Amino acid sequence: MYLLYLDDSGSAQNQNEEYLVLGGVSIFERRAFFISQELDRLAATFNDSDPEAVEFHASEIFRGKTHPWSTLKTPAERKKVLHSVLKVLADDRYGTTAFACAVHKKSFPHDDPMHIAFEEICNRFDHQLRRMNATNEVQHRGLIVLDESSYETTLQSLAKDFRRVGTRWGVTRNLAEVPLFVNSKASRCIQLADHLAYAVFRRYDANDTSYIDPVLRKFDSEQGKLHGLVHKQTYDLSCMCPACMSRRLASPTL
Repeated sequence: MYLLYLDDSGSAQNQNEEYLVLGGVSIFERRAFFISQELDRLAATFNDSDPEAVEFHASEIFRGKTHPWSTLKTPAERKKVLHSVLKVLADDRYGTTAFACAVHKKSFPHDDPMHIAFEEICNRFDHQLRRMNATNEVQHRGLIVLDESSYETTLQSLAKDFRRVGTRWGVTRNLAEVPLFVNSKASRCIQLADHLAYAVFRRYDANDTSYIDPVLRKFDSEQGKLHGLVHKQTYDLSCMCPACMSRRLASPTL
């Protein structure tokens, strides 16, 4: 089974932000333990007596207002922490992949950007599993795990509907259950998903590519076609971001 850990970055209600991002990492079930161990070791460098008390929350690290990030006095020091967390994803060699959808909110004034992003990612995760199952004797199923949020009831209902009646691209057949919601403090993999979502948010909302560049190759792809990163917008048909460039070159079905 593959576990897709998801978290969001940005806010649907914040008028000062142009984007909402839902993003995360797809991890083979047995690999999640080892990724958590890597992040535990990193946490111990900030609190060796109680590393579990350290939560890697990207926006809090970036702002540096809460402990232990307030002890890092320069933006460069805090940026190094963010890159250290993302490096765990970048360095993984065991099939861990990334997914994210950045929704330009003003392009869809009558739609919930979280719904748009969640439908995109459900479909693309299902597509990845379908590709793997077509070439493997072992048939993999997928489970989506999200940080606890106000979207819990809505997203569970959406995922249930997706499995029964499908998305705009067809029925999702490889999701084992409706999403599970966990407290991010208890899950290092959710914390990693938070950093991935933040990296994508910085790319699109602040035009800062420094966080996404080291993990860009981790987004799900097939024969050079980038499936795992989606830029949902209607304002710039010639957008040169990696997601839009790949979409123009790829099959119109994805």
